[in-house]
Amino acid sequence: MSHAPPTAVTIVIPVLNEAESLPQLADEIKAVAQQEEWGLQVVMVDDGSTDDTWTVIGRLAYQDARFQGIRFRRNFGKAAALAAGFAQARGEIVVTLDGDLQDDPAEVPKLLARLAEGCDTVSGWKRTRRDPWHKVWPSRIFNLLVAWLTGVRLHDVNCGLKAYRREAVEEVALYGELHRFIPVLAHAKGFRPGEVEVNHRPRRHGRSKFGARRFLRGLLDLLTVKFLTGYGTRPLHLFGGLGLASFGVGMAGVTYLAILWLMGRGPIGERPLLSYSVMAVLLGAQLLALGFLGELLIAYHIRRDPPYSIREVAPRRFEASERGAPPPV
Repeated sequence: MSHAPPTAVTIVIPVLNEAESLPQLADEIKAVAQQEEWGLQVVMVDDGSTDDTWTVIGRLAYQDARFQGIRFRRNFGKAAALAAGFAQARGEIVVTLDGDLQDDPAEVPKLLARLAEGCDTVSGWKRTRRDPWHKVWPSRIFNLLVAWLTGVRLHDVNCGLKAYRREAVEEVALYGELHRFIPVLAHAKGFRPGEVEVNHRPRRHGRSKFGARRFLRGLLDLLTVKFLTGYGTRPLHLFGGLGLASFGVGMAGVTYLAILWLMGRGPIGERPLLSYSVMAVLLGAQLLALGFLGELLIAYHIRRDPPYSIREVAPRRFEASERGAPPPV
């Protein structure tokens, strides 16, 4: 009887000061991988930790060839950490989870099963969250805004536990803090999103890395995603439309004042409408110019610099010269 080959899974874990959590997390991942018979690769990205996180990662990589560590020179953010991990991924399935033990590795098979049903990206849904209310309710409001603006209806965009087909993450450029919107950005490329309910555990070690400013940045990132997915390759449609509207309103005001002047209704130089109309015309011209400039940038395929700088790679067998080798099992 033929036996199907094991699924090649790469798990990418961005970490910041999680030295106490990583040994237990590694044991849980290995237990699930053994049970599911995965071909496993684990990439832990140290995003500028100031504790013993890198020492722990090095020890895990030395003890198990399936584990790899990447260390940033400073804190570049979660999106950069995921981008670095994705660049090293060799598995046909890429899974992300946080390193604080709140994401349960035992839930990963659920995500893979949802992928097998035809989805390209699968997000975890923490129906019951083990977080304070002042984090839960703003997050729910934020999820409603994401669904309304993007059309991708997920209950928990911020969940760190997600699974992707490898080609989906290869199509998405990550920078800033766009990591939470990977399913939305992939959907804009034509990949099918999915969702599955997962267990969420209370934090055992350390403290949360997210404060109140997270929500304000999240709203700004949401506007960025809306622009990228709606007008990323056609900026003139947005700026040109706004520019033409502003230009049209301004010209209508100027025309109206010109008619009044020709009819002898008195001087128009002191009317506030003249100032508003001129400003509207100038604003419209500037928006049109901005739209054309955006089109030029798109036409010449301007590329951004990588949003991270790697200090070390551990162990040495994962250097660039051997990236084409299959992940050890």
